Amino acid sequence: MTGSHVDFDARARTWDDDAAKVDRARRVAEAIAARVPLAGKAVLEYGAGTGLLGLALQPRVARVTLADSSREMLAVAREKIAAAGIANAATLLLDLSAGPPPDARFDGVLRAFHGLLAPGGVLCVSDLDREDGSFHGASVSVHHGFDRRELAARLARCGFRPGEFVTAAEVVRPSGEGGTRSYPVFLVIAPKA
Repeated sequence: MTGSHVDFDARARTWDDDAAKVDRARRVAEAIAARVPLAGKAVLEYGAGTGLLGLALQPRVARVTLADSSREMLAVAREKIAAAGIANAATLLLDLSAGPPPDARFDGVLRAFHGLLAPGGVLCVSDLDREDGSFHGASVSVHHGFDRRELAARLARCGFRPGEFVTAAEVVRPSGEGGTRSYPVFLVIAPKA
């Protein structure tokens, strides 16, 4: 997401105004809660933005840390935490994108997450299935989703047991032909080996 945190900083104050984003986060949280025992667990959400997903999981966990590289997204998350009087949530400014190019650092990030997990811990990754770049458009410099088989292989190389992939939600956007296009959002749950 090289350089994209500036774009996310600018969009932070209106991020939660999109009902589809709120609903998508709720659906992913429900998918996680249905598959992962969360009671008593400390959860780190990386790429948390305004905390839509992490705060949806918050009532089910002992503690949730919302980590992101966008200062403004985290400011909105902190305001939400304070306004709701949530005692078991915190924010953390964290940018794992600094350093080598995305393909070179991805396995390193997965290994870092593997090392952060407690014994019996579970990594949950939710993102777009690989797409042609039309989701974000040419003006935003981000990755274009993940191929599920490639991600499964990377997870295995980093010490995770085979993960369960499910389609947790989808994003429907206008297409260039006047119709709409659906972009699946997957969830993979990979236990620490």
